[in-house]
Amino acid sequence: MKVTIITVAYNSAATIVEALASVAQQTHPDIEHIVVDGGSTDDSLALIAAHGQRIARLVSEPDNGIYDAMNKGLRLATGELIGFLNSDDTFASDDTIAQVARAASVGQPDAVFGDLVYVDPARSRPLVRYWRAGNFSLAKLRLGWMPPHPTLYTRRDVIERVGCFDATLKIAADYEFMLRLLVRPGLKVTYIPKVLVKMRLGGASNQSIKAMLRKSSEDLRAMRKHRVGGVVALLFKNLRKLPQFWAQPHHEITAR
Repeated sequence: MKVTIITVAYNSAATIVEALASVAQQTHPDIEHIVVDGGSTDDSLALIAAHGQRIARLVSEPDNGIYDAMNKGLRLATGELIGFLNSDDTFASDDTIAQVARAASVGQPDAVFGDLVYVDPARSRPLVRYWRAGNFSLAKLRLGWMPPHPTLYTRRDVIERVGCFDATLKIAADYEFMLRLLVRPGLKVTYIPKVLVKMRLGGASNQSIKAMLRKSSEDLRAMRKHRVGGVVALLFKNLRKLPQFWAQPHHEITAR
């Protein structure tokens, strides 16, 4: 099974090499790695050229934000299964994509996802938070549940029917996309009960009070659009994060 991994980058010189190495070390043989750079002005492009041995396609040009860049990657993707690896994140092990491909081959699900750990932003370790996703259900979705978006891999033909990211949203387009996907009647989703991605803490939604308020506003807009709840569901969505601070994975995560 051909798996497309899309990495969006902009001035990511501090972390891009680790992300590229994480893809290059994957044991799954059929990977299409697409890197969409927003016209970086630091050393990102030189580092990508030096360390991107497994990159199938590189685009470097100005964009209209991260979701515009992600949509560019989606339009270029040719894999049967498509997911994203942020330029400052890494896979939890060298066989992560092999696990994803195996799960996608059993029962032909429309999408697969797994668990995620948040790590210190300055290093890929130590562990800060553990997001154990658990199985998907519409009932949980209406109570603020969501899969960790960096672990989600979706069939290309399903994305073609669902559509790309809504670039009018500045922070929560990934959440809106997942709601749009998960509310589809008859959707088949497989949960992999293992940590798939190590994600550095930070990101646009946590940079300021203003950003957090905008994130909540966009989340609420997405919930109402797809009829999965309102203010109560948004409250539960935020409360669901609390156990992540004391939960621990049940298996070893590869150090890099």
